Amino acid sequence: MKKAILFAVTTLASLSVFAQEAAAAHAGHPGAGLVAIGAAIAIGLAVLGGTLGQGKAASSALEGIARNPAAADKLFTPLILSLALIESLVILAFLVAFIKIPGASFGF
Repeated sequence: MKKAILFAVTTLASLSVFAQEAAAAHAGHPGAGLVAIGAAIAIGLAVLGGTLGQGKAASSALEGIARNPAAADKLFTPLILSLALIESLVILAFLVAFIKIPGASFGF
């Protein structure tokens, strides 16, 4: 429990320092740090969701193959297709997060 509290406090402190530095670097754009933090949170949640989805899909497919080894050929293609679609959603979230960052006028 102490480690979780320490982790949360450290994370919040580093985020606040990052937001203050970004806001100070771009005094004309006061919300620049918050956009960067929002983009980081968005990609983190997308990766978490994609990871959980891929794990559940692979688990279900392997359980189906374990119960009926003859169905391995029929389960392999839908498994690969579903993993590719889940991964494409994570990549899309990654692109949206990075497209949103230049909207904060970070200088590039």
